[in-house]
Amino acid sequence: MTTIRPMVAGNWKMNGTTAALREPRLLAGILRGVKLKCDVLICPPATLIRRAKSVMRGSKVKVGGQDCHAAISGAHTGDISADMLKDAGATAVIVGHSERRTNHKETSAQVAAKAQAAHKSGITAIICIGETLDERKAGKTLAVLSEQIKASIPSGCTAANTVVAYEPVWAIGTGLTPTVAEIAEAHAHIRAELSTAMPGEGPSTRILYGGSVKPSNAAELMSVANVNGALVGGASLKAVDFIGIIKAYL
Repeated sequence: MTTIRPMVAGNWKMNGTTAALREPRLLAGILRGVKLKCDVLICPPATLIRRAKSVMRGSKVKVGGQDCHAAISGAHTGDISADMLKDAGATAVIVGHSERRTNHKETSAQVAAKAQAAHKSGITAIICIGETLDERKAGKTLAVLSEQIKASIPSGCTAANTVVAYEPVWAIGTGLTPTVAEIAEAHAHIRAELSTAMPGEGPSTRILYGGSVKPSNAAELMSVANVNGALVGGASLKAVDFIGIIKAYL
């Protein structure tokens, strides 16, 4: 069986100013000297990436971005390219988060283009997929995941440059969490689909679970087969809570 090094990634979303950097500073201090069994990543707003990178210098915590444009540069006011993220110190970028798919009407084709841009810039693409509550109630979860994987993962993806994050949309920020059996079923399905979408790479690609992950349920969720870490939202804003999740791998 392929050994996969887990990842715990924190998505700060649209939260945080310079004052919030005391949290990653605290995080780095707590983790200093700790032998981690997982990779740790924080994705603050783009305005904080360079400063967060400076704060985390010398630590085991990497810094990433929350989104990127598919183009390297151009007349795209307000957007940020993968090259710009890398220049600021990012090693990864989240693409296709459900909030982007819903609020900005992003299609899977656009997500694939962004992932490809990340790869060209030399940073990891964390590609998000997941079903809505209506889709789950209609029994369409696995079909939705298959469709999103097929359309969101570009050619050239490898286990080194790509992470897939399963986030049931209805569990993000709601406090609701799928059962262990539901998560196991979804992740097993994703693993099987990745074997086709990423020939030779699927078995060793990290699949993160995201959706109301917190210190109290992290150990149970991270022990599910084919769950190779977590994409954490609100709980990543406080170092103590984030550490509580990372402890699932200590």
